[in-house]
Amino acid sequence: MKRRALIASAAALPLLARASARAAVSGHSIGPGRPGPLNLITDVAGLRVGQAQDSKARSGVTVILPDERASAAVDVRGGGPGTRETDALDGWNLVRSVDAIVLSGGSVYGLAAADGVAAWLGARGRGFALMKQPGVPPSPIVPTAILFDLANGGDKNWGMTPPYHNLAIDAVEHMSDRFSLGTAGAGYGAAAGAMKGGLGSASLLTGDGMTIGAIVGVNSLGSPVVPGTKNFWSGPFEFGQEFGGLGASSTRVAGEDWGDAKINPGARANTTIACVATDVALDPDELKRVAMMAQDGLARAIRPIHSPFDGDVVFALSTAKRPLPAGPRQFLVARIGAAAADVLARAVARGVFEATLPPGMQGLTWRTLTAKP
Repeated sequence: MKRRALIASAAALPLLARASARAAVSGHSIGPGRPGPLNLITDVAGLRVGQAQDSKARSGVTVILPDERASAAVDVRGGGPGTRETDALDGWNLVRSVDAIVLSGGSVYGLAAADGVAAWLGARGRGFALMKQPGVPPSPIVPTAILFDLANGGDKNWGMTPPYHNLAIDAVEHMSDRFSLGTAGAGYGAAAGAMKGGLGSASLLTGDGMTIGAIVGVNSLGSPVVPGTKNFWSGPFEFGQEFGGLGASSTRVAGEDWGDAKINPGARANTTIACVATDVALDPDELKRVAMMAQDGLARAIRPIHSPFDGDVVFALSTAKRPLPAGPRQFLVARIGAAAADVLARAVARGVFEATLPPGMQGLTWRTLTAKP
C-alpha cells in the first residue's frame, strides 16, 4: 500500500512542479477568472461610456471617458485606417495619455466626433497643458478611429453639417457605466461580413483581482461565424450564454472558405475599431504590447481580418486604479495582453449577437442566420 502511494506521489511530482513554477512566476494562482459584474468595459474602475446615434443617417458615435487622464497606446493593423491623434501616443512623443477615446461611424466625416468631445472637455478645463496660463485653454487629447458605414442605405445627404460633432457631444453628456450593445453607438450602422454588425463589449476579472475590458465596433470584411454554422469563431472563449451558448464548432474549414464574408469589399469600406482597458497601472510602452496582443482577439473572432479593405485599430488604456499584483512585471503584462485578446474576441461576438436591423434596413442578423445542415 505504501509502495503504491509512493509511486502515485512520484508520478504527480512533475505536475506539482509545473503548478508551483507557474505560481512562482505569476506570484499568484492564476485561475480561470470570470466576467465582471456588468460584463462591459466599464467594469474597469474609472471608466464610463457614452453613445449616440442618428437613425436617419444609420450611424453613430461611442465615447470612452476615463475619470482622469489615462496612459494609452494604439496598434493599427488594417490596410485602410482612418484615425486622429494616434501619432501622439507613440513612445517617442510628448503626449502618451488621453482624455477620451472615440469610436465613430461615418468614415472620414466621423473624425469630427473628436472635435465635439474635445470642445466638451476643454470647456471643463480638461486636457493637456505644460503649464496653466490665464486665457489659454488646455488641449484635450482625444484619439479617434472610424469605420465605414456610408453605404448602408442611411441618409448621408448632410451637406456641410455631418452629424458627428453633435452626436459626440450628446454621447459625452450621457456617460454611464451601463450602455447598449448591438445596434448602438459606433456600431449602429455596421455590418460584420454579410450580416448586421454592432457594438460589443465584455470584461474579465482575474483570479488575483485584475480587471480587463474591451469595447468594439464590428464592421468587418470577414465573417464572425464559422462557415455553414451559427457558431461564432469566438465560441471557445464564451462564458455561459453571453452570445448564444453554442460554444466552439467542430466544423472543419478548408482552404479559402470565408463563409459569410462580404463578397464585394471596397477600399476603406469595412473596419473593426476597438479599445481594451485595465485598472492595473501600466505605462504606455506596456500598453503598446497589450494593444498588439489584443489584436489577436480580432484574429480569433473574425475571418479574414486585417485585410487591405479593413482599417482595424485597437487602443489600450490604463486607469491605474490598482497596482500590478506581485510577480515579474513583464509576465503580468503578458497575462493582461492575453486576457485582452480573449475579452476582445468575446466582445466581437456579443456585438454581432445583440445586433438588430435599424428601421427600414434589410438584411441578415445573427438571429435570422440559418445554419446549413
